[in-house]
Amino acid sequence: MAGDGAIIWWVRRDLRLGDNPGLAEVAARGRPVIPVFILDPETEALGAAPFWRLGLGLEAYGRALEGVGSRLILRRGPAREVLLALAAETGASAVEWGRLHDPATIPRDSAVKAALKARGIAARSHLGHTIFDPAGVETGQGGFYRVYSPFWRAVAKMGAPAPAPRVTALRPPGAWPASDALSAWAMGARMRLGAAVVAPHLAVGEAAAARRLSDFLDRALMGYRAARDFPARPATSRLSENLAWGEIGPRAVWHAALRRIEAGEGDEHFLKELVWREFAWHLLHHTPHIATANWRPEWDGFPWRGESPDAEAWRRGLTGVPFVDAGMREMYVTGTMHNRSRMIVASYLTKHLMTDWRLGLAWFADCLVDWDPASNAMGWQWVAGSGPDAAPYFRIFNPEGQAERFDADRAYVRRFVAELSPAPGPEARAYFEAVPRSWRLDPAAPYPAPAITLEAGRARALAAYAGRRAASDPEREALAHDGM
Repeated sequence: MAGDGAIIWWVRRDLRLGDNPGLAEVAARGRPVIPVFILDPETEALGAAPFWRLGLGLEAYGRALEGVGSRLILRRGPAREVLLALAAETGASAVEWGRLHDPATIPRDSAVKAALKARGIAARSHLGHTIFDPAGVETGQGGFYRVYSPFWRAVAKMGAPAPAPRVTALRPPGAWPASDALSAWAMGARMRLGAAVVAPHLAVGEAAAARRLSDFLDRALMGYRAARDFPARPATSRLSENLAWGEIGPRAVWHAALRRIEAGEGDEHFLKELVWREFAWHLLHHTPHIATANWRPEWDGFPWRGESPDAEAWRRGLTGVPFVDAGMREMYVTGTMHNRSRMIVASYLTKHLMTDWRLGLAWFADCLVDWDPASNAMGWQWVAGSGPDAAPYFRIFNPEGQAERFDADRAYVRRFVAELSPAPGPEARAYFEAVPRSWRLDPAAPYPAPAITLEAGRARALAAYAGRRAASDPEREALAHDGM
């Protein structure tokens, strides 16, 4: 890059010093580097749990920067105005950042880049939040992939680039610009009492993320494929929290797992799950409407319900269906939810309760500390049937059947649903501490009965699907009835 002034490193979802390609390149130039995080309107729009979790990540990242001779500058306001003012204040000749690919950031970043260049300030973004550039993985015909399996084969053949070297020093500017105090932003205010409940379940910061990866590789990679669907078992990596905020690099995760796999200590299924995340970002880049509208437009006329008492009972983990309620309560107690449970609670909302997937998507966006705009959107549409690689609408998860298969001893349900245990444990009781006081929940209250039986809910969903197919396909195919 031209010029020899300071470089502003615009921090976003990349709260790490290792495997951070853009930051490593900036550091290697030997010029002064000013890391800045901007609390702009797009960031303030985050839901309560991710906003709080971001604040914790920023605190940890600030300490990490101090360890390499730097510091994190905090500024609040629209990114364009903040960056232009900071460049003028510090004499910086360049602004660089890690690239994101969601609809909220692309237009903002384009406007920032244009404004900086108009002032003669170099502007550049770097790949880092994903392993592969979503715009750079193409089919043989030159388009983007719409189905996961060929996407996996394509990127597996490409291979992941090596992780970027860890940044061990950043040259400071001659004088540091002023910074807001992180505490003044009150990023946990909307979590209220729930923050104290969720906090012990988190692994905040790059060092904690590295320990989490190491523990998973030692403990669970070998049996990952067989055990990952059982929510009561510690069989998953739980790295979604750290990948969401960039506290660990996806290329570092890939290569750490690959080394074990090549040594015979696991198979490639974990890599496939990592690539599922890549596929979500690939689709969000190429079809940004997936975040807000049916990916398949033929679903636009489907008779999903809007708000209802049933949807509110689902939100509160009070549907009367134990596996569904356990999943929702796990989210309030730990800030995350097991992937099998996410599929079950989403299927129940969109199919048994016939509720629009966007209501569920919005609630997850408010409650998950590992919220990811790409994975959240694709996951909800996959289950609802309206998205890419979707589970067909007639394939409806039966929560009772799923419980028999993946929680036969009811350990998961007992862990989180106090009303179903004669001596509920601390996590089951913690649910009542984490939820809003306005819900006025009483742990001594009886467990509710379902608003609709699983059989009736399934029949209603199948009838709605048949009606949609009849409207669009006079020769509709026979429906399959092999409920999952």
